Amino acid sequence: MSRRALLILALVAADLVAALAVVQAKHRARELQHELQVLRVERDRLKTEWAQLQLEESAWANPDRIARIAHERLDMHRPRQYAVLGDTR
Repeated sequence: MSRRALLILALVAADLVAALAVVQAKHRARELQHELQVLRVERDRLKTEWAQLQLEESAWANPDRIARIAHERLDMHRPRQYAVLGDTR
């Protein structure tokens, strides 16, 4: 085989390797793009869930609700008069 034929054969082989590398890189980029989209959907779902939990927490921590439950379930009442006791040391 002549030197020129070997050079052409080497260039064709290098071209095939480069083409396969491009195909592999594009495939990996598509996989990563899909994974990114899945993670964005998950992020949006978690942000919505977090907002709902914050709203629920504010509803549960409402002072009027807490006072009503303390009165109804625990039979707790607000004192009518406050007495400040001195230091008894």
